[in-house]
Amino acid sequence: MGLIKRFHLLHTNDLHSRLDGAAQIHHLVTSLREKWAAQGEEGLLIDVGDHMDRMRMETEGTDGWVNRAILEKTGYDLFTFGNNELLTFSKDHLDALFRDASFSVISSNVFEYGSDRQPGWLSPYKIKEVAGVKFGFLAATIPYPLVYEQMGWTVKDPLTVLKEAVHSLRGQVDLLILLSHLGLPNDRLLAGQLEGIDMILGAHTHHLLPEPEREKGTWIAAAGKFAEYLGHVSLEIDLEQKRLIRVEGRCYELKGQEASAEILCLIDRYREEAERNLSEPITYLPEPLITDWYGEAPFANLLADSLRDWVQADIALVNSGQLLKSVRSGLITRKDLHRVCPHPINPALIRIKGKAIKETLEESLLPEFQEQPIRGFGFRGKVLGSMAVSGMKVEYDSRAKPHEKILRIMVGPRELNEEEEYELATIDMFTFGAGYLGLKEGEIIRFYLPEFLRDLLAVQLKKTDALQRCREPRWIDETRKHSCLFGTTQV
Repeated sequence: MGLIKRFHLLHTNDLHSRLDGAAQIHHLVTSLREKWAAQGEEGLLIDVGDHMDRMRMETEGTDGWVNRAILEKTGYDLFTFGNNELLTFSKDHLDALFRDASFSVISSNVFEYGSDRQPGWLSPYKIKEVAGVKFGFLAATIPYPLVYEQMGWTVKDPLTVLKEAVHSLRGQVDLLILLSHLGLPNDRLLAGQLEGIDMILGAHTHHLLPEPEREKGTWIAAAGKFAEYLGHVSLEIDLEQKRLIRVEGRCYELKGQEASAEILCLIDRYREEAERNLSEPITYLPEPLITDWYGEAPFANLLADSLRDWVQADIALVNSGQLLKSVRSGLITRKDLHRVCPHPINPALIRIKGKAIKETLEESLLPEFQEQPIRGFGFRGKVLGSMAVSGMKVEYDSRAKPHEKILRIMVGPRELNEEEEYELATIDMFTFGAGYLGLKEGEIIRFYLPEFLRDLLAVQLKKTDALQRCREPRWIDETRKHSCLFGTTQV
């Protein structure tokens, strides 16, 4: 055995703009680098995607520039996309963000739509030579073809692309590492099916591996979510044989760690910029717009109306949990709408049978659905909430048995036909199988990108009749002979 050299990989994933945690990461990374330098050791810092999340006001209001500034200030070497970057930032935004970044942006399966080309700032792989050892890096992002294509990207099948990439790159490097925003089940599948990858740094499913696990000849590591941990893998390499002989890894918990004053000051500066950018006035509200997660309320009705009008469908459904708070009277700005509706969720048009619509509305009357917590799929709220409707009137008996409460659903002047198909305006979250699962059975006609729900609200609030329409009741409790409009306020 020849001379043994230790190298370090620090890795983060799925921060989702938890920027205060990024300040803790900066402090810990700086400390570790100083320690390695004293020992004559070197390392690389890598992010595996979903660093940016528009739910954070500083990210929304600067179109991600605060995230790039943090990545550069912390000294990241490599970055790859998560689905959040590709689905919530336009191609023009990403071009501007990454064109002259100090870190390398790589992806092996993301290309400009309909081609095999990549922008000049994006590479299919990266080779980095550290102390005479050649590290090769590949990267892959989870495919959502229908949505990515509308954002100007073709995201190819990871397994097919990676097989070709490993075959071409393996002979040029000593170690081959995959940055995978594919999720742990897919990482394990790749490790079992694809020879030649020494290590996978994972993301997307927010999995925490306190120590790297091994699948056949491939090590897999991941550092959880939301800047709660910083991942660290130590690699011992025989410099003569250029062979990996030892792998150790851990995840540092960041709770209680000191935060970098540099990063906190940077966040403050970008917060001021974001607030200026989001101060654009939308409208003046003469009275509050109330929302309620457990019953009908005007604000959720307005959201349903905005979907129906935007998509130009006859009917619309959306869960009231999309609205985190009510809106007070007075001047309403983009910042106000972002505060109450921060989700990176897009409108969708689907074709679906009346039976599925009725079943969904029955479910929306039940506490176990209204109180269901949702994680992921773009949702940044607390609970699913009840269902707001537009273009429909729902007559029901609140005292009846579960799934037998609805008496009649009117779609315009006609009663809903359970066997008839309807074009329904709703949200992409439901088509992915989150919340009200029956809506996943609908045929997707179109996703509407890059608009988010708050963008639709901004348009709707400018319409002269919108505030009057949203106060018209749509749910009628026949046993009580009144509508359930105006419920508990979420302030």
